[in-house]
Amino acid sequence: MKAVTWQGKRDVRVEDVPDPKIQEPTDAIIRVTSSGLCGSDLHLYEVLTPFMTPGDILGHEPMGIVEEVGPGVPDLAAGDRVVVPFQIACGNCWMCLTGLPTQCETTQVTSEGMGAALFGYTRLYGAVPGAQAEYLRVPQAQFGPIKVPEGPPDDRFVYLSDVLPTAWQAVEYAGVPEGGSVAVLGLGPIGDMACRVAQERGAGRVFGVDLVSDRLRRARARGVETYNLRNFDSEKELVEAIRDETDGRGPDAVIDAVGTEAHGSVAARLAQQASTLLPRKLSGPFAERFSVDRLAALYTAIDLVRRGGTLSLTGVYGGMADPLPLLTLFDKQVQIRMGQANVRRWSDDIMPYLTDEDRLGVDDFATHHVPLTEAPHAYEMFQKKQDGAVKVLMRP
Repeated sequence: MKAVTWQGKRDVRVEDVPDPKIQEPTDAIIRVTSSGLCGSDLHLYEVLTPFMTPGDILGHEPMGIVEEVGPGVPDLAAGDRVVVPFQIACGNCWMCLTGLPTQCETTQVTSEGMGAALFGYTRLYGAVPGAQAEYLRVPQAQFGPIKVPEGPPDDRFVYLSDVLPTAWQAVEYAGVPEGGSVAVLGLGPIGDMACRVAQERGAGRVFGVDLVSDRLRRARARGVETYNLRNFDSEKELVEAIRDETDGRGPDAVIDAVGTEAHGSVAARLAQQASTLLPRKLSGPFAERFSVDRLAALYTAIDLVRRGGTLSLTGVYGGMADPLPLLTLFDKQVQIRMGQANVRRWSDDIMPYLTDEDRLGVDDFATHHVPLTEAPHAYEMFQKKQDGAVKVLMRP
């Protein structure tokens, strides 16, 4: 089959790889019909290369048709149309039963000290072959796949794999009071969708911050009060502008949908790049102990949120030596919630927004649909924010 493989920093290729096969009774094989390109994939493309191995199959946002199931998968059958969550979880352990499938005790990558295994996301998360491919082996298929109805196009449901539950959890964790205010930093796919979810769930004012005009335009068209970071001389000026709109206090919550590759820190960027240039035997251990994030977005979030407010971190961070302003966090009495989205925890809550009508605007959420064979160009375009690329879906 054809699959998108990682070969090095900023080097992805579509190659022929062996077809997946049933290996365990709880496996299923899915013929992929759509697979998303996620902002998290760009971290593998640029920053997290010390944890990658040439030939790794990328991708974690698929949907498709069930081709085959193992004997331990009673509720799926060949021909079922399903969305596959990006994490792999059993549904039966203590963590899964408490709504934390990203911490699944059955699939935890204990050798790396990490949580549940993820599709297509480095050795830290199990080095599981990913979903930017023609076919996908789905472990723990007795729990993970979400059956969806026939009829609407893939675009209606594919975001249940990651974008929708990640944005939903970001808003849930933000704890925005009814009629309250929330600022979303970063209006890529997750930030854009978080704005939409916040509006649907009763936020009175939603502020969106980015520096890409196409993203700002999309959010503004849906009623978000947008701020272009390029129009301010400093993050301090941006913070003051939004505070002026919230009685001088700042918003009730701030969602950081940017993560480790934020603009604004030359030193951190150089440190990230340095680790990718080391020999492979050294780069992994170096990154595990001394890696840092570009924290401009997080520092802005800490400054911006009102006293007693909440920070919801949904952008991926991977640093192990990040300096944090604990005095400010403590003094402002800020609550912080974060983590990978627990997809099956939220999927039933989200489904009515997709089956009744397109309340979240998913049908035209993707800016680009490309064949799988054009994946290298899609990665470059998305990484460089070219051609208005906000969300890319690949079709095998």
